[in-house]
Amino acid sequence: MIKVTPNPPEDSAQSAAYEAHYLPKTFIRHHIRLRALLLHAEPWFCARDIGRLMGVDINGRQALKLDADQRRVMSLSGSDDAQETLMLSESGVYAMLVYHYCPENRHLRRWLTHHVVPMLREEAGPVSTQAPHMRAMEWAGGTLRLLHWRKEPWVRLRDMPGLLSVSYSGV
Repeated sequence: MIKVTPNPPEDSAQSAAYEAHYLPKTFIRHHIRLRALLLHAEPWFCARDIGRLMGVDINGRQALKLDADQRRVMSLSGSDDAQETLMLSESGVYAMLVYHYCPENRHLRRWLTHHVVPMLREEAGPVSTQAPHMRAMEWAGGTLRLLHWRKEPWVRLRDMPGLLSVSYSGV
């Protein structure tokens, strides 16, 4: 969820300080909280909370191991004032689980994959049938990527020659 003040300041110096605050959902595992949110259909997790669950300190320096699209600083709203928080994408969390491997983290990965991420997506609501989205389909011994838009599948133009040759050879 995004909480934004209704009227941004007109002054350019004040407008730089004006930005969205994100309200994370809190999950509890072994009496340790995990703050997470869904941003543009992608799960993001608080790095400090993930580190506590893993038993390591994940700070800005540790996060430099990740690609730039796997980490970001967000302003999270909570019970107290909003604070800047280092967040990791879903792939960033899984990468950290690999970097700091220990067998006990398998249970953490399973919990994230089968409990936390589905609950974040459920809370966001069903995917609109009008919004375009990619799907994969098994076709002639391979995988064909389709774009579903307005309840219809669309095939990339560059994939058509392969589709036509399979269709004609099968007839």
